[in-house]
Amino acid sequence: MVSLILLLVPVFAAIFFLIVGNGLLTTLVPLRAAVEGFSHSDIGWIGSAYFVGMIAGTWMTPVIVRRIGHIRAFSAYASVVAIAALGFPLVNNVWLWMALRGLCGFAFGGLYGIVESWITYKAGQNYRGRMLGLYNIIHFAGSASGQQFLRIFDPRQFQLFSVSAGFLMAALLPMAVSKVEPPPLPPKGRLIFRRIHQMAPIGLVTIALVGVANGSFWSLAPAYIEHLGLGASTVATFMTVVILGCATGPYPLGRISDLIDRRGVIVVVSIVAVLVELALAGIGAKRVELLYILGYLLGIVIPVIYPLTVAHVMDRFSGEEAVVVSSTLLFSYCIGAVLGPIIAAGLMQWLGDRALFVHNAVVHAGLAGFVVWRMLDRPPPPRQVDQPDLPEGETTSAPKL
Repeated sequence: MVSLILLLVPVFAAIFFLIVGNGLLTTLVPLRAAVEGFSHSDIGWIGSAYFVGMIAGTWMTPVIVRRIGHIRAFSAYASVVAIAALGFPLVNNVWLWMALRGLCGFAFGGLYGIVESWITYKAGQNYRGRMLGLYNIIHFAGSASGQQFLRIFDPRQFQLFSVSAGFLMAALLPMAVSKVEPPPLPPKGRLIFRRIHQMAPIGLVTIALVGVANGSFWSLAPAYIEHLGLGASTVATFMTVVILGCATGPYPLGRISDLIDRRGVIVVVSIVAVLVELALAGIGAKRVELLYILGYLLGIVIPVIYPLTVAHVMDRFSGEEAVVVSSTLLFSYCIGAVLGPIIAAGLMQWLGDRALFVHNAVVHAGLAGFVVWRMLDRPPPPRQVDQPDLPEGETTSAPKL
């Protein structure tokens, strides 16, 4: 286990720097848009543009990685998103911001596909839940760190965009000096929707619903808190406690999912998300302390459904298919994440800001019901606990079923 973590240190370090930059940018863009007077609809479209870009990025990643390799593709994507981050403070125009956010999404569609396939391949079936959990802890630790720069610089100025770009470029360093062997190049340059649906029926639908809920939350929650009249400091604190929650849940829940049917963990986590989101919809700005507590609890549950689903799907595929599987799941996620902010923003404009959390509660309730239905229809794959433990420093791939 320790040897496996040490093997992945360069990848985890690169992820941390990437997410410090992108985490800051993810909060900064809707916050700056709200300060500049963009409408709910404009902010929703900007958020959706990111995921439209991710759709294109995930579609192209297997082809690009197959042609130039994992590390070169990683370097190219990181450079693209850093350049895009520097473009936001240059012009105050919703269409250009949508284009820049779409470019960021394109790059991160590739970056996520590369690093997630790298981790799932190296971890093997026995440790996949835990390694994806650790990946998510590092992911949200980086995002929480990025939020703190909102306390240092004025979001109405350009400095925060420069900080974001600097961290994005810093992610190139650990990958450039690493001697870790990347996964094998994907055997095919196209996505595999039909095979995933056949091998793991909950995968594509669950990931798409996660995209609807997560895309809505991350695109609109900063603007929601801003419109409560609690100020930029409260926005930063709320998003930070959410992200701290996001760093708390993935590893223990991933460890549990390595021992039991991962789908059962997904159902329980989704039900908890429904309860917390309904509570957030009811509290508004009445008690800031309770707002923070609920934000932390929401952070524990909302990020883990995605890696648990990825681990469940990868349990049914060989490691050589990791890039294609990761990219296909990301594509499905992005479809949901494009629709989510548009639908949620429309509901907020029609019914009020609290509709954001009611919308997400309905989505998570539907997700839990769907997974329960599939559990009744199909048994889980062979459990990791029945397989021999890996020797120190070695990994294995999941068998084809």
